[in-house]
Amino acid sequence: MFPVIYSDEFLDHKTGKYHPESPERLTAIVNAIKQAAFAEKITWVEPTPALENSSVMPLLVKVHSPGYVNKVREIATTGGGYLDGDTPVSPRSYDVALLAVSAWLNGMDAVLETGNPAFVLARPPGHHAEGDAGMGFCLFSNAAIAAYYALEQPGINRVAIIDWDVHHGNGTQAIVEINPQIAYCSLHQYPCYPGTGRATEKGFHNNVLNLPVPPGSDISVYQPLWEKKIMPFLVDFQPDLLIVSAGYDGNADDPLASVNLQPKDYALFTNYCLGITRKMLFGLEGGYDLPTLSQSVLATIASCLA
Repeated sequence: MFPVIYSDEFLDHKTGKYHPESPERLTAIVNAIKQAAFAEKITWVEPTPALENSSVMPLLVKVHSPGYVNKVREIATTGGGYLDGDTPVSPRSYDVALLAVSAWLNGMDAVLETGNPAFVLARPPGHHAEGDAGMGFCLFSNAAIAAYYALEQPGINRVAIIDWDVHHGNGTQAIVEINPQIAYCSLHQYPCYPGTGRATEKGFHNNVLNLPVPPGSDISVYQPLWEKKIMPFLVDFQPDLLIVSAGYDGNADDPLASVNLQPKDYALFTNYCLGITRKMLFGLEGGYDLPTLSQSVLATIASCLA
């Protein structure tokens, strides 16, 4: 069975009628999974309410400044507003973002318990959120928080994060690059938002691998990077588990970038990761064309079940 951590509460983070990071993203993915050939192999897991998960707040304030956490809460409780021009906070956004963190931790628990992959189907996304600022649709740095949580568990000494979202995960990198027990690898379009992620950025412990690709890149550009750069980097680091910031906005039909991947390409990415370890947590980041987003998630899960 393959665990998918999901709650309808994730639909309560309201971004506005025309915002690309919409609740419909999750609805489309859930419907696609329920209609998939492998639907009976999915275990739907309701995340632990954040107030009942004793790890959420300590890790949140380890990764983010208490002042920033309070700012998000205040904006939400006073009726909503914006962290930046792209990043709305609605009245329930703070609570939903905390539940998303809890869901990522639940997903990590599932991976550690079974030794097999799990998928966190949550929003808001997180990889652009820095220690003291939200941006790029992201409130809290879910992947980084999950990495620090994993390092608290017995037998986990090294964690690698693969970020295949088409945008560089500036927040994740800034938070984890100081920790020699965490490696971060990002494949992303460059130039593109947020403008970070140059190949020269190596982290404080040579624990960062940035692989910028030009607009128009397709699988013929990505495949050699996986085989000649990412796989050797991961084999050398020897992670005890992988976290995947699973953004699907590299699809050719996605409106927010100019990379020409196809949904089936994410099956290949997943298979490369499975070549490192089956202890792997996927968490949703970007992906804004609903049909290809849904098909790409299905390709990822199908590879894990194969």
